[in-house]
Amino acid sequence: MKRLLALTAAAVAALGVVLVTAAASPASPPLSASGIVQPHNWRNVEIAGGGFVPGIVFSPAEKDLIYARTDIGGAYRWNQATGRWIPLLDWVGWDKWGYNGVASIAPDPKNADKVYAAVGMYTNSWDPNNGAILRSSDRGATWQRTELPFKVGGNMPGRGMGERLSVDPNDGRVLYFGAPSGKGLWRSTDSGVTWSQVASFPNPGNYVADPNDPNGYANDIQGVVWVTYDPRSATAGGPSKTIYVGVADKENTVYRSTDAGATWTRLAGQPTGYIAHQGELDAEGGFLYLATSDTGGPYDGGKGDVWKYDTATGAWTQISPVPSSSSDAYFGYSGLTIDRQDPGTLMVATQISWWPDVIIFRSTDGGATWTRAWDFTSYPERSFRYTMDISSSPWLSWGANPQPPETSPKLGWMVESLEIDPFDSNRMMYGTGATIYGTTDLLKWDDGGRITIKPTAAGLEETAVLDLISPPTGAPLISGLGDIGGFRHTDITKVPPLMFQQPNFTTTTSLDYAEKNPSVIVRSGNVDGSPHVAFSTDGGANWFAGSEPGGVTGGGTVAASADGSRFVWSPAGAAVHHSVGFGNTWTPSTGIPVGAVVESDRVNPNKFYGLAGGRLYTSTDGGATFTAGPEVAATKLKAVPGHEGDLWLTGDGLFRSTDSGATVRKNKWVTKAVSVGFGKAAEGKTYPAMYTVLAFEDGRLGVYRMEGFGFDGLAAGFVHINTGVNQQYGNMGEAITGDPRVYGRVYLGTNGRGILVADPAGNISTTEPFPTTTTTIPTTTSSSTTTSTSGTTTVTDQPPPGCSVQYRVASQWGGGFTGSVKITNRDTRAVTGWNLGWSFANGQKITNSWNGKASQTGAAVTVSNEGWNGTIAAGSTVEFGFQASWQGSNVAPTGFTLNGRTCLAG
Repeated sequence: MKRLLALTAAAVAALGVVLVTAAASPASPPLSASGIVQPHNWRNVEIAGGGFVPGIVFSPAEKDLIYARTDIGGAYRWNQATGRWIPLLDWVGWDKWGYNGVASIAPDPKNADKVYAAVGMYTNSWDPNNGAILRSSDRGATWQRTELPFKVGGNMPGRGMGERLSVDPNDGRVLYFGAPSGKGLWRSTDSGVTWSQVASFPNPGNYVADPNDPNGYANDIQGVVWVTYDPRSATAGGPSKTIYVGVADKENTVYRSTDAGATWTRLAGQPTGYIAHQGELDAEGGFLYLATSDTGGPYDGGKGDVWKYDTATGAWTQISPVPSSSSDAYFGYSGLTIDRQDPGTLMVATQISWWPDVIIFRSTDGGATWTRAWDFTSYPERSFRYTMDISSSPWLSWGANPQPPETSPKLGWMVESLEIDPFDSNRMMYGTGATIYGTTDLLKWDDGGRITIKPTAAGLEETAVLDLISPPTGAPLISGLGDIGGFRHTDITKVPPLMFQQPNFTTTTSLDYAEKNPSVIVRSGNVDGSPHVAFSTDGGANWFAGSEPGGVTGGGTVAASADGSRFVWSPAGAAVHHSVGFGNTWTPSTGIPVGAVVESDRVNPNKFYGLAGGRLYTSTDGGATFTAGPEVAATKLKAVPGHEGDLWLTGDGLFRSTDSGATVRKNKWVTKAVSVGFGKAAEGKTYPAMYTVLAFEDGRLGVYRMEGFGFDGLAAGFVHINTGVNQQYGNMGEAITGDPRVYGRVYLGTNGRGILVADPAGNISTTEPFPTTTTTIPTTTSSSTTTSTSGTTTVTDQPPPGCSVQYRVASQWGGGFTGSVKITNRDTRAVTGWNLGWSFANGQKITNSWNGKASQTGAAVTVSNEGWNGTIAAGSTVEFGFQASWQGSNVAPTGFTLNGRTCLAG
């Protein structure tokens, strides 16, 4: 192995051996580049579901241990005690955002603590990184990773087939992974640490959804799609000799090895013309079951069959509930599962039956006969073997009231994963394009009764968030989401009853409210047909459609004037337009390019702004005409509530204009910014708290609250607020806003992990990214102070004062710095109410402070306690921080007094 490590990367790739392994979740929270941090309590705004769940896997090793994988929202583990899913990949940051596309998940069948995941979102250029295999020894609480020499497609066509990743039930050191893109079959023999391509495997697959797709999305080879073992073929401790592998190849879809993967042969007599989406082995009966379809899914599939292979005789039997040759066949099959308590019982779902609904089939005699979740009686009426209870997620009705034979809610769609609990024949879960459904009384199906199906997605949040607003009155949060429109949250702790209705957009692309009349709200979005814009005059409770100009193809961005009297709309497919009133008529705006991002001034109802092609535009006549302003390397902009002409822009840096776009200045330290939003001002302040997703020179994107403004009028005090390991959320920040009613509360949009909300959960403090002076307080009666800097130690005897002060410069830049001050009470009595004083020697001036109230007269500084930290118990400490300016020199003060008493400077 050591000799192999010396090989060049090209040689290693040629050998098909993967040797790169790294810790995936850091051992400690990432350092803040700003030097100022504050812990926050992060949690989801409740929606429950909202996206496709292509895989649900019950662990064979332990009851109630269940995993779910999503295509853009990471992986989850079920918590039986709470009835909620626990997210497992929130440590994934912007640098590896594609890891939230989970192509497969595989718990160890014998060791309940071990679980593996194959991650990577796209195999084309959309994802800049290669895929990886993650491994965990604590059920996904922490992970290590091995990077692969190719990309993985957790959000690519065919993502519902599987599972691609599998652990040998006889030897947990052996794993197989079926790769996309023609990369073949891969194997690890050291529990997922290193991987090599199985050179003897003969078929990497050939099926692509659309060979002519120019985007590299639908024309990728879907590859090797599932692996299953025959546990009877070996004893515990040795690798299974018989292994079955499914391939996306309509003529050669199943292969078998009988010598632990050394050689492989096409399984004789197998069906052709279709792709085996799922392959499940009944080891007790000796049967391999296949569910096949004519496409890789998950959105399509018009023909298919279900097959049963006798592993002892080699005989194949077609057991399709509706054979592909039937005139009633208009779907393929997927979602195959076996009842491990009663292996003669199996279920399968259609791939795909959009109308009138998905069909789930169940057999208790090994596929000889089937019953259906629903049957036609006298068309268009149907009978049902189930009852839907969506009271926990009422929005799943879509607000629809369809005509028979359709019903609302639907049983589902895109059901690629349908799983019976291996420990409980009564429990079944299945994933859909919108949620996870489940039942705990499945056996009623066989007795002629009705099972109850309920959403089982609490804690699993998979929406893509495009816009967020938090008006100062009414509902605290209104969201614009991909695929399910968006919601008006009157309570962020509860699942809302319905997404936006009448008109309903498939995707809401933009939201705005009138700052001085917040009951007026406008939204724009994408939908087949029209309209693409809607208005509300009651805070989003009810909506009415506006008219639209010719040529509109999508929602684009929309802005409401400060008083709600007019609107500016930049729709997809048409020019920027403005309207007086609620969109009854639209008039083209002049002076601004097609496709501009538009925003309203939050004070002056006649001012609007636009951003297009790297240039800022301003209108002072209600959006009728725009004037081109300065060039700026930004793609988004937000105007500040209560401050006319004050704009912040994000893109290749963080920018600000305080003169309505006439001039723009760039922040000196920010290299990339994604978005900004505003919330309630801090106590005693008039400028709103500003929240932003940005990166400093280290390139790591984080969520920050602006804690002050530096000498050049731009933000200089950045408080890093997503400092926890599991607070990174991948591709996040497309939308962000503060809450104008709750200081410190921020709402963060993600691409796949839903809406996050955070509140401060501790004091502001400073980080120490470099060696600093530390002071140890002795417990003996004779006092000595040990100071250590860069490895040197000095000891000095000093009289024991009643207090000590530790003063540090936490971070410093040209003209500004942040400081941290820690007071230690060395007396035997508590200090109740404190004032700390010192003098600066070089003209430093404090501009703002936290965890203490600072005042300054000339060089003299006094900092007093806040209401909540006024008591310093004996032997305890209190810490505060500040931001200040400096010129020339920044020498630390040496003399401190606490309530008039001299303190030791440490």
